[in-house]
Amino acid sequence: MKTCHLATLLLLLFAVAAASPYAKDKNKIPTGRLLTGQVLDKHDAPVTDAVVYLTNARTHEVKTYIVSEDGAYHFPELMPGVDYEVYAQFKGVKSDTRAVSQFDDRAQVNIVLTIDRQ
Repeated sequence: MKTCHLATLLLLLFAVAAASPYAKDKNKIPTGRLLTGQVLDKHDAPVTDAVVYLTNARTHEVKTYIVSEDGAYHFPELMPGVDYEVYAQFKGVKSDTRAVSQFDDRAQVNIVLTIDRQ
């Protein structure tokens, strides 16, 4: 009888220990940096439907974001220790390429991208 209770107790402890890492993930605070910004024209008006390109300088992986009516974009959870390049494009017109340095230790980086649309 004691062996059965001991086995049940050990099984219960094992189940709690195994489940605890998954419980932590639900409340996990995002890691890495957040890149935010806006895509504006030369008159500081938002460029709706512009596409923002974010390139990881280490892996050359490219992520894109289509801005909405306010011209805003965001890329969460950028890997620390990695440089990134970001630019916007709208109807064949491209903004300057801007860098997000791995040495910039701010948790949130904000970059305004300007497109000189006609």
